Amino acid sequence: MRVIKGWKDLMARDRGAAVALGNFDGVHRGHQKVIALAAQAARANGAPLGVISFDPHPRQIFAPDAPAFRLMRPGQQARALDGLGVDLFYVLPFDQEMAGLTDHDFAQKVLHEGLGVSHVAVGFDISFGKGRTGSPATMKDYGQALGFGVSVAAAVADDSGEKYSSTAVRDALREGHPEAAAAILGRPFAIEGVVQRGRQLGRQLGFPTANVQVDDYVQPRFGVYATRTRLPDGRQVPGVANIGVNPTVGEVAPVLEVWLFDFNEDLYDQTIETDLITFLRPEQKFSGLEAMVEQIGRDASEARKILMPDF
Repeated sequence: MRVIKGWKDLMARDRGAAVALGNFDGVHRGHQKVIALAAQAARANGAPLGVISFDPHPRQIFAPDAPAFRLMRPGQQARALDGLGVDLFYVLPFDQEMAGLTDHDFAQKVLHEGLGVSHVAVGFDISFGKGRTGSPATMKDYGQALGFGVSVAAAVADDSGEKYSSTAVRDALREGHPEAAAAILGRPFAIEGVVQRGRQLGRQLGFPTANVQVDDYVQPRFGVYATRTRLPDGRQVPGVANIGVNPTVGEVAPVLEVWLFDFNEDLYDQTIETDLITFLRPEQKFSGLEAMVEQIGRDASEARKILMPDF
């Protein structure tokens, strides 16, 4: 998969794709339906399969003071799209020029003239262009006028009729329901980051942790989780993690602190990715370190039972 940043002056090999258009934060099952429609058109047209997204996310521009909301970092999004067979990942700068384009100008200047798309697949609820005036219906009109096909993905829902959406994933995580988030995503929600040097208190207490800043991720419910962590070499290691501010030893910025079971290798300055599997309990402030250590031991035993039932 090639990642293409921008939409102007592209080489011929990077034009003419059948594309899926959206933000695709999370690349959840609803997003996958849109991409599948684009893939169907790509096969029919003999065209490459493309995905169009934006950086920064428009929400960061229009609501800069809103709470952190991202479900993926760019590398995670690229890997997920690559796994779906995407050939071209267009990352379009959401700058003042882009924000000022009308829906017609976006279709003509970006999709038609810039990318030369052969087909555009969109979700049933898409809006685009200045003032979010563009819709699936207007995209079909522009496609007919400009010479590219358009397909619209219907809503994808669970057995209860609840529509899959990035908002539903965020709500599930904020409420401490990682299993519900995983059902929408089609895989566990994962936090990726560089392991930082902390106070190394966990190592002194017998449970060394790998600490990763949560940063701009949506903030999951503070508490303790059973986890699986992917290491740079591809190994997956079960563990137990706390997400929060660690009130017992002095509050810090929200951080993921994961204790990898039966693991004693140096991970400092390496990038790891930790899946949240099951929420075990809320974060709490203990009367002292001894009480905290005892509870962490119980948390670890519970996590092992979930992740390693034959242990």
